[in-house]
Amino acid sequence: MTSRSTSTDERPAFVHDGIAFGCDYNPEQWSREVWQEDVVLMREAGVDLVAINIFGWSHIEPRDGVFDFEGLDAIIELLHENGIRVNLGTGTSSTPPWLTTKHPEILPIMADGTTRYPGGRQAWCPSSPVFRERALLLVDKVAERYGSHPAVALWHVSNELGCHNALCYNEESAEAFRRWLERRYTTIDALNAAWGTSFWSQRYGTWDEILPPMLTVSTSNPSQVVDFHRFSSDELLDYYRAEYAVLRRHSSIPITTNFMVTAHIKNLDYWSWAPEMDVIANDHYLDNRLEDPTAELSFSDDLTRGLAQGAPWILMEHSTSAVNWQPLNLAKQPGEMTRNSLTHVARGADGVCFFQWRASLQGSEKFHSALLPHAGTNTDLWREVVELGATLDRLDEVAGSRVVADVAILFSWDSWWSADGESRPSKSVDYLQQVHAAHGALRDLGITTDVVAPGADLSGYRMVIVPGLYMVTDVEATNINDYVAAGGSALVTFFSGIVDEDDRVRTGGYPGAFREMLGVSVDEFVPLAPTDQVSLDDGSSAGLWAERLRSTGADVIARYADGPLVGVPAVTRHDYQSGVARYVATVLDRDGLKALLRSMAAEAGVTPTGPETDGSVEVIRRRAQSQQTTQDYLFVINHSVDDITVATSGIELVTGEGVETRVTVPAGAVRVVKERETKMENAA
Repeated sequence: MTSRSTSTDERPAFVHDGIAFGCDYNPEQWSREVWQEDVVLMREAGVDLVAINIFGWSHIEPRDGVFDFEGLDAIIELLHENGIRVNLGTGTSSTPPWLTTKHPEILPIMADGTTRYPGGRQAWCPSSPVFRERALLLVDKVAERYGSHPAVALWHVSNELGCHNALCYNEESAEAFRRWLERRYTTIDALNAAWGTSFWSQRYGTWDEILPPMLTVSTSNPSQVVDFHRFSSDELLDYYRAEYAVLRRHSSIPITTNFMVTAHIKNLDYWSWAPEMDVIANDHYLDNRLEDPTAELSFSDDLTRGLAQGAPWILMEHSTSAVNWQPLNLAKQPGEMTRNSLTHVARGADGVCFFQWRASLQGSEKFHSALLPHAGTNTDLWREVVELGATLDRLDEVAGSRVVADVAILFSWDSWWSADGESRPSKSVDYLQQVHAAHGALRDLGITTDVVAPGADLSGYRMVIVPGLYMVTDVEATNINDYVAAGGSALVTFFSGIVDEDDRVRTGGYPGAFREMLGVSVDEFVPLAPTDQVSLDDGSSAGLWAERLRSTGADVIARYADGPLVGVPAVTRHDYQSGVARYVATVLDRDGLKALLRSMAAEAGVTPTGPETDGSVEVIRRRAQSQQTTQDYLFVINHSVDDITVATSGIELVTGEGVETRVTVPAGAVRVVKERETKMENAA
């Protein structure tokens, strides 16, 4: 696998022989006899990358200033002797009890002013100088000891940074927030202008008057809230950089941390984090609280790949079956673990790792599934784990190839934070709802999609979707408008282009930043009750949102046929310079959105990779390209209860069978066809 690099800093690559198959391992929970059994079973399963010392602080520093590395030494040597590479944690993710007892000021404080105490994990404030001092001392000791150990293939900074403690409101956080604001705005007058503090008599006279957005008796200042999210993301990123710097003093091994690109955690802006990683890694768990968890998995993968700028990435954690933290923790059906795992590979992962190796007997995660379940090896789950390991070995040659996509969806953490704030037109509409709807419709159409930042280079895409991009800078808006002007095809959905980066409304009519490109102007939002539906004159239906819209040059594709805005445009199309821009001013039903995107894709010359379905079949192509040849790998993932066939030819890698014209994929299975190699036209 090749890591990404920035233009200013060439970073070491994570190199692995093929697709990595790994797991978290917590040997401190088990006896030395169990360790011996575990490495034998790891080899049987094909596990070749193991993360350790993720929660090791209290074991390697059991008392203040007293370090004991004997156990960590032993497990690293044992893994190394058995040919298993180590993803070595820095051990800083959770504090030992002696530290918070001695320094209770480390503990995080919530928006309501209450303290969160030890007994769980991440009981530390990201702005605490005492925490940072003690954590970096630990990192220094670990890095000095293992920085050049031949077993260590990757450094794992902390764990799921910001999962529980991203937002801290204590005085140390307040002081750090003020320093961050002063760097951002320079003067207090500039901050007052950015936050609109003339509203509700909030004008500040000095920096010392500013607090984090604690709970108030009314709604909070939305600009202050967004800036606190930005600060909190930056504060944890600064902590990551501090650990990175310590590790780099002792080691040339690549460094990363595990992101949480998922629907239920939104506190870190990973667009700003990604350039700091030697390789992008993500944790993903099916969220069965969602209407379509598998569709969200695919979106998460595409966004993770976007963070990696298209390069391969590592799935650092996912589950073999049920998790333990949802209201109802559903077990995966036979074959579902394999489908999930190979979906991650199809969408760009060159490593598939699990939490965790052996199911814990105690603690909060004792009912979280693992590669080795409580019931042991005589189980269907273990047999599927072993088969997955063998399958990944057969797919090793796919490593290093890249996913092929010529459609992009724009995604913004700023818009997620701001559009879902307290004071908005309708709390029934949320940002991710629009993003997931667009991605899901394209997935149903068999179209593979990249997920990129609003400021990303869009020139290589035939089609770009801009769902609910509420907050957009002038530079980002210009980037999108210029893409269309240069011949691109874009679809913008409602509540886009409304405010600038300070959450200041762009006046003159919505959708603000995109009015000219779209050839429309909106006078007023007309949100609908969640139970209300409206019909459009093209036969589709819609709900949740409407707008008092008029065309200023756009052609009207569909109008409201009933409801509060009969005859008002709902969907428009505008020829803008050399390109085409469409606008949707409502929440189209699934079929209506698919019909619009289908027509748009055909006009833009987008060729679906797979058949159109209800999401029950995914077809994704990964491509390895050299100066002489192009080698494609076609992944066909069948979530349905029926066998399917897809046109292709080559060698099917899962079974080793030849494919002449079509591959048949059994119900619930995955097939990967190494298609016939293509020689480049200019090759000798």
